[in-house]
Amino acid sequence: MTDAASAATAARNVAEIATPGASRYLQQLCKHFAHKLPVTFDPHAGKIEFSMGECSLDASENVLTISLTSPDDSQLERLKDVVTRHLVRFAFREDLQIDWRRV
Repeated sequence: MTDAASAATAARNVAEIATPGASRYLQQLCKHFAHKLPVTFDPHAGKIEFSMGECSLDASENVLTISLTSPDDSQLERLKDVVTRHLVRFAFREDLQIDWRRV
């Protein structure tokens, strides 16, 4: 399958999460997964490459935007579960509202 064809069939979700800790959570997620996965990040943007897809993160002053891309819906659901569980664990002092939407 060509890159263009796989991009056209990829499953994608995004969540925009209101939190004053956007940059902190971005960095925590990236540092945590960097022990086992390819990761690049700075205080404002990050990318984590999972076997089931890719997680891109963007932190503004009060919003953490997480974009997930996977080859299919099944892998996307697994990726969404992993990222959500870890974020909730890191943000245990907050009651984050994480609403995923398909893009």
